[in-house]
Amino acid sequence: MTDIAQMQEQRLNALRQTASGAPKLPSNPFFGVGPITDATTDEVDSRLRRIAFDAWIEKTYRKFDDRGNDIGGFTTAEISRSMHRGYPADKILTDMMRAIHRYFGFPRTNRMAVGLGGGHSGFTVCIQHLMNANDADQRLYVDTPRPESDPSKAAGFFRQSWATQLIEMQRFAEKGCESRIHFAASEGVIPTAAELSSLGVSIFVGVGHETTGANAYTSAEIRELLSWLDGDPANRHAVFDATSMLGAMPWEPELVSAVMAKCCLFMPFQKAIGGISGYFVASFTPHALALIEKNQQDPAWAIPRQLKIAPPIDPRQPFSAKRSVDAGPFFDPAEDRMLGGVINTYSALAFAETTFGLLQSEARVGTIVELNRRSAANRAVIDEWVKSHPLLSLTVTDAERRGAAVTLLKVEDDITDAGIHARIIARSKQLLGYEGITHPNGEYEPGLDAARYVNAFPGTPGDYRAWVGGIREPDDVVALLENLQYAYLRAKIVVLEEELAKHGVTFEAPAKADGAVRKDDPNRAYTVLIADLVGLRFGAGGEPDYSEVKSYIEEKGGSFHLGLVGDRESLEKGRIHFFYQPNLSTEAEILPQTDKGQYDALIAAATFIPKSSVFPLGGVRIGAGTGNMGSASWGGGNGEGGEAALMNTPGINSRATAQMAVKAILRVMPDLPVDRLHRMVAGGDFDTGRQLKDFPTAKLEGRKLAVLGYGNIGREVAKLAKAFGMTVSIYAREHHKRWIEAEGFDYAASPVEAASGADVLSVHIGLGRLDAATGVYSNAGTVDAKVLGAMKDGAVLVNYDRGEVVDAGALDAALASGKIAHAAIDADLFRDAATGTLSGPMLPYLPLETRHKGKLELLPHAAADTDHPSRVTGAKQAVDQIFDVIRFKSVVNLKGDLPEGHVSGGSRTPAGIGKVTKQVVAEAGGKAALLEELRQASEKIAAITGALSAVSDQDHRGRIVERYTGLLVENADRQRALLDQLGLYGPAEG
Repeated sequence: MTDIAQMQEQRLNALRQTASGAPKLPSNPFFGVGPITDATTDEVDSRLRRIAFDAWIEKTYRKFDDRGNDIGGFTTAEISRSMHRGYPADKILTDMMRAIHRYFGFPRTNRMAVGLGGGHSGFTVCIQHLMNANDADQRLYVDTPRPESDPSKAAGFFRQSWATQLIEMQRFAEKGCESRIHFAASEGVIPTAAELSSLGVSIFVGVGHETTGANAYTSAEIRELLSWLDGDPANRHAVFDATSMLGAMPWEPELVSAVMAKCCLFMPFQKAIGGISGYFVASFTPHALALIEKNQQDPAWAIPRQLKIAPPIDPRQPFSAKRSVDAGPFFDPAEDRMLGGVINTYSALAFAETTFGLLQSEARVGTIVELNRRSAANRAVIDEWVKSHPLLSLTVTDAERRGAAVTLLKVEDDITDAGIHARIIARSKQLLGYEGITHPNGEYEPGLDAARYVNAFPGTPGDYRAWVGGIREPDDVVALLENLQYAYLRAKIVVLEEELAKHGVTFEAPAKADGAVRKDDPNRAYTVLIADLVGLRFGAGGEPDYSEVKSYIEEKGGSFHLGLVGDRESLEKGRIHFFYQPNLSTEAEILPQTDKGQYDALIAAATFIPKSSVFPLGGVRIGAGTGNMGSASWGGGNGEGGEAALMNTPGINSRATAQMAVKAILRVMPDLPVDRLHRMVAGGDFDTGRQLKDFPTAKLEGRKLAVLGYGNIGREVAKLAKAFGMTVSIYAREHHKRWIEAEGFDYAASPVEAASGADVLSVHIGLGRLDAATGVYSNAGTVDAKVLGAMKDGAVLVNYDRGEVVDAGALDAALASGKIAHAAIDADLFRDAATGTLSGPMLPYLPLETRHKGKLELLPHAAADTDHPSRVTGAKQAVDQIFDVIRFKSVVNLKGDLPEGHVSGGSRTPAGIGKVTKQVVAEAGGKAALLEELRQASEKIAAITGALSAVSDQDHRGRIVERYTGLLVENADRQRALLDQLGLYGPAEG
């Protein structure tokens, strides 16, 4: 191929056709298996299947003592290291044979043999036992052309090898004659009943359906074959290689049933759950079994021991004893038992895997009737797809003769050079797998991992072969075809580039993108208002220290300024400028600086931002919630109809708040009068032996804590209480239930249920939505008289949430009655500097403090906002979010609507706080050393706990306990620490 212009044009066409990128991947890339298959979708699914198999073994195969008492289950280890005779090996084999016989619908009259080896061995078993060179009247018809004849050249090596075995068996037998074998004129054709009768055929051998599987017999052909069998059932036999027929017979159900009953079928089984392969089963009609008995009394050839299905009745007389199928490795469905044993080279686990895999497939797909229907439907899916995709065509052009198990495709391209075509096909299979392909310029395309084992057999027409029977979902079949087309076109590009390079035509490698693409304007200076403190620890000058955040901004390439923005034109272009004004408080102070969009973005913590303040590019609230972010700039959240992104930093101060809540509990529980005892001890006025009994106390362990809300703070409070040994009941929306219970807490469906019998109630539900009509938040007054009344007498209430969520009147009554012994409230309190007037949600609690002296602890919403490390961490994250939204239009921790032209950057919280997101898991996947350590710890835990669960013998379990206790505890502790370190502990997002 030397036409440079033509190659250039073909390359450009292929580039255009693949410009949109790779298509959707199939759920399982392995396309070379049959109806009992490892249908797992990925590595995790496969490992879970193996675990499920181990559990199934333990449940299904039980140990019994000498009196028949169940003493536990067998484990996979015990079965794999035992001899494969006796119990449970015999039962495992019988179970498998019974399951196969039942599922595929073999009639009770037909016995089924099991033997060593795969497809060729199964074929040999059937033919060696049925064909007899000593019978001069016996004639065979084989539905494939004679080997080495002109018609056989398109048949493929494997079909010819089947036919060759038959010829060699006749040719080298003493009384053999290969002319007794009639071959088909073309592939996979069944003659009429009259034609078979006229040839004097007594055995029909069907190999045309295999091994490509692309062929199928028509319904008319099957009817003719059955008619021929019915003409003399005692002396006529049909034998099929059913590897690609089981579960893929596209005929009427009554024809399928007749084939199963009247024909002999052999089939290799493998990859039940990704494990062991290499054995076959073969069903035989009663008439076929009678023929085998007859042939073995006058054998024409020796049959290897592992293939012999008619062994001597008396094994001590291997030459002279009568040989019978009644002593062979047959499952007799009429008696529901194996008639003979199997040699001990078989793997009992392989048989168990097949049974398990069959049950899994049946549960997923349905009956054999449904599997056949699905196979035919998939055939129709392929037919329709090919009609609209001219690049690929089906090698079997007759739709009725097209197989329903395997598709065989060839490429219809304008590449006429056979060598180049072969190179493209080979490269496409590299791309379909995991090797990938590399262009001459060094550009590498990683493998798609979309399709494995799609090779056409040697000599078989076509370019791709894949199993697409009913075990596959239609979407997977389409995905396969789309990936075949895509891979061919991408491979074609590479091969054409190689050819063009020979003529001096080269192509530059595309520039690699270095990180995310910047979307900000380099000719513009961006401004950000920081309206709250970003450091709460006092510095050398006696003022809150902002230096950590200032340095962080400058390290990221921003500028930090004290005071208001001033002249924007004088600011350096291409930078983000942060203006620090932590003393802004009132609307009168804020609006003159923000009403005209003087700042592009905002960072705030507690300061209330007026509705008329304008921030066109976004805002971040340091902390959870956005209740104080009142600007109308935001597109949702607390804004109305704006276009800017509103964000927050959830979880930053969750631990600080939770720790303060627990501190409030510890002030009164356990009820040890520490201050009084300190004074007595310091004054030397205490005798431990005599007076300690006068100060009894009760520990936290065993007490009940009720938590309302399963947000970041509520969960942290629950975790701390659990560490003290408290029982924790959590009220939250029902979709949180699975995660609450997974962490070992009790789920409560209502606040009253959570509070029932509680010693402590801690509230963390937030205000909820604001009702515009009433001006009342949905969670206001949630802790009412019913909730307080459900608690134990003398209980403790902690409200470090919002003041409004507790009904102050109900609390007043509960304090008066003694139902509540102590309450800790943390709520906003504002004082007008000019008038001294107080306002805020703390107001209703102030009269209670006067009436219930010593029973209340009141804080000015300080629990979350006085922790320096939390505020600095939150401020740094807010800075990151501002950089992301301005530079990349990426919005992290979005509250409300995503602005047009922006992308969601997901959510971000400190490790272990809040929900575990997909981003967190992805980041964990990139921490190779930690992940490998976690894997090793988890696998050791799974191995030890799995053994403890599976082993029933007390002494055996004792040895495991003695040997592995230290290893189990060490790895359990390490696993928990690693999960926390990687941020993988907690409820999942979504």
